[in-house]
Amino acid sequence: MSQIKLNPDSRLEVDEKRDKSDLIYGLDDVPPLRDTLFAAIQHLLAIFVAIITPPLIIAGALKLDLETTGFLVSMALFASGISTFIQCRRVGPIGCGLLCIQGTSFSFISPIIAAGMTGGLSVIFGATIAGSAVEMVLSRLLKYTRRIITPLVSGIVVTMIGLSLIKVGVIACGGGFNAMQDGSFGSLKNLALAGMVVGIILFFNRSSNKYLRMSSIVLGIASGYFVSWVLGLVNFSAVDTYGGLNVPVPFKYGIDFEFSAIFALGIVYLITAIEAYGDVTANSLISGQPLEGEKFHKRASGGILADGFNSMVAGCLNSFPNSIFAQNNGMIQLTGVASRYVGYFIALFLLLLGLFPAVGLVFSLMPEPVIGGATLLMFGTVAASGIKIISHQNINRKAMLVMGLSFSFGLSVELVPDILNHMPDMIKGIFASGITTGGITAILANLLIRIKD
Repeated sequence: MSQIKLNPDSRLEVDEKRDKSDLIYGLDDVPPLRDTLFAAIQHLLAIFVAIITPPLIIAGALKLDLETTGFLVSMALFASGISTFIQCRRVGPIGCGLLCIQGTSFSFISPIIAAGMTGGLSVIFGATIAGSAVEMVLSRLLKYTRRIITPLVSGIVVTMIGLSLIKVGVIACGGGFNAMQDGSFGSLKNLALAGMVVGIILFFNRSSNKYLRMSSIVLGIASGYFVSWVLGLVNFSAVDTYGGLNVPVPFKYGIDFEFSAIFALGIVYLITAIEAYGDVTANSLISGQPLEGEKFHKRASGGILADGFNSMVAGCLNSFPNSIFAQNNGMIQLTGVASRYVGYFIALFLLLLGLFPAVGLVFSLMPEPVIGGATLLMFGTVAASGIKIISHQNINRKAMLVMGLSFSFGLSVELVPDILNHMPDMIKGIFASGITTGGITAILANLLIRIKD
């Protein structure tokens, strides 16, 4: 019997080959137009509500008028289209070259509202542009930070991203925040609708037919949308009240630079860079790409650079900071389509939706339980991807302590947010996110913990 010698990375190489075999279309494949459109529409359905929700929340908090609110939503979609194209295409050193989708980030909502309360939209967009330099500079120093942002740290961050997003999915399944106000949250109708969507997605995703598998998300959401319409939960007549064309006007609301706002957003940009690193790592894993070496380093640094650059562009277009969407990693895993060619179509659709707000409104009318049923499943797969990254590492006593601290602190603020009630507003705004708290804890714990065996 011949001996088989395994190198330390053999398990990782085997898993990467297995991931590639699970894909219907790889990173550099060019799927037929029909398959491309199928995949692109599913990604759109997964991200549309996530893109438009932050500007709606911010506009509501700042009590902006309907015209301004509509323009901010349109610019969020338009900026997301530009950002997605840059990430997928990779323009020079900018972009990761993966099927990576970008959109307005939830992480910045609290400091943006605080900045807007004191200085208005001009201060918000000034801080968005200036603060983005933090992420762009960090991307150029990435090779010097490998000791800080290790695969273990990135795996923890990816897992925390998934676990934190599950809460968002569950709230949507129950009917959303509006349902919490009117007392219908968690009603049997909402839960049944979300459960039906999950069931349909699982049913078609397990099919050996690639078209059924690729269209599982679309079929699930479309079925949920149709049932919602039958139940009278969708009012299409509202579309008639929104028409015209929203043309991008750079610096429409002016631009001002205020140090406190820039500092607050700069801290969140730092954490967003860590999240972006984790997202690129997870995307590379799912797409069957290397997780180590020079090729991966260029992908990661380019992705973080694009994260910052695209946020700067978004600020110029009267939109808010952009970040890579983790849920699309789950979409790649569910559909088996990792082709970045699909990303070009997604970018085009986002640009068009940004120009025609009435088209976007059709998607925004979709009941929350329908979106919740689909996103809940995708968020779970994101968390699973993080666990898979962690499993590639040597789980010794130090790693166990780092994971224990990170998950404990990160989930603490997610499960019991009132623990921060007596903290200053700036601290509360930053650490209210389990992703932020868990990520910072992972970095510090990995640096500071020393164990002598």
